[in-house]
Amino acid sequence: MAVGWKVHGDGRTPPPGEVVRPDERLSWPRTIGIGAQHVVAMFGATFVFPIVMGLDPNLAIMMSGIATILFLVIVGGRVPSYLGTSASFVGAVVSIRAAGGSTANVTGAILVAGAVLGLAGVAIHFLGGAVIHAVFPPVVTGAVVMLIGFNLAPVVADIYWPQDQWVALATLAFVVICSVLLRGFWSRIAILLGLIFGFALSWILDQTAGKITSILPGQHLLDVAGKACTQVGTYCVASPFPHLRVSFDNIRAAAWFGFPKLHGPDFKTSAILVALPAVIALIAENTGHVKAVAAMTGADLDPVLGRAIAADGLGTVLASAVGGSPTTTYAENIGVMAATRIYSTAAYYVAAVVAILFGLCPKFGQLVAATPGGVLGGITVVLYGMIGLLGAKIWVESRVDFGDPVNLVPVAAGIILAIGNVTLKITDKFPLSGIALGTIVLLIGYHALNTFASRPAASEAPAG
Repeated sequence: MAVGWKVHGDGRTPPPGEVVRPDERLSWPRTIGIGAQHVVAMFGATFVFPIVMGLDPNLAIMMSGIATILFLVIVGGRVPSYLGTSASFVGAVVSIRAAGGSTANVTGAILVAGAVLGLAGVAIHFLGGAVIHAVFPPVVTGAVVMLIGFNLAPVVADIYWPQDQWVALATLAFVVICSVLLRGFWSRIAILLGLIFGFALSWILDQTAGKITSILPGQHLLDVAGKACTQVGTYCVASPFPHLRVSFDNIRAAAWFGFPKLHGPDFKTSAILVALPAVIALIAENTGHVKAVAAMTGADLDPVLGRAIAADGLGTVLASAVGGSPTTTYAENIGVMAATRIYSTAAYYVAAVVAILFGLCPKFGQLVAATPGGVLGGITVVLYGMIGLLGAKIWVESRVDFGDPVNLVPVAAGIILAIGNVTLKITDKFPLSGIALGTIVLLIGYHALNTFASRPAASEAPAG
């Protein structure tokens, strides 16, 4: 019996050339199987990013499931999507913590950014998608995405990679090989496969080579004022000491069932300003997701674009209000849909329920938290680089002309300010640095130069 979805054909795999639309489903056993694939696809990044942001992976997984259900309800089931943990805030979180910000400051800044994203979605719904290109043309959007990703390079170099350089290198190589040599669904979960490989390699090295002297995972970014630590570059980290790469002590001690620990946000102006540029990246990310789904399904989804963006913003607000991670639509799950040609939202509801159940298992959360630092070192090289290169992808697809100094100069300035973590002290208690400073210079510079140049703010060549 169908519950809100029509059964496609005989409920089995659709014939060649046919697709299962969002309002359809296969038989429930097959739908559950597809839902499990979506869980695997989103899994790696959804719990890696909370770890690197110092947030609770259990809570992140649980809230991602809740946010996904909320998203599907708001878009009326027309946009199949999973809302996993957003990578766009990682750079901002690193900057906030490096400046002594607490976890509550982090989630407070993310909550405000989510609210702004939600309001932007409402505005887009009523004003139309053209408003996005007027305020955030592709040259600006691509630059913001790029500086968010490349701003994270010092985190890899100063924090993760030194924890276990050989495991990091081996994990990096394994992820690259999986991404290139594997095909279809398996290449989409290269990050997850890399995590499993790195975990196994670290355990083998513990048994054969013994302990390693480094900091423990989870102690990579500490509150400068609150804990004993050593300054490494621009970050404060725990002092290194001999330990096994993989410890199962906390996993054994954890319960099988329990509710994640919640905490409220705290709002700090300087932290909020650092997090706000991520809104631009999320608007671009959500727009690209909706366009991709529309192209695959042949449906006109422009009328629900604003609702999709607003739903993502609301999901982020809801998650961060209780101490969880920010959310975003996941490209990994687009890969599953492209490979299976099954766009049923029923499978996403299944994936969301499974994620909620994982979030209610503290033993699972401790397993995630036990990820060796060297493994994170290899994986973050790929993840952070991919975030940055998504910006270049936006430029290429939009045919941005960097022969035009109006495009070239503000982008060049903004990216260097962000990557170099340059700081502008407005007052002693109100600095602008890194991503926030780079984005402000980029936005003001681009629109000001367009105004002075007395020409339309168009940074891409016409398609065709």
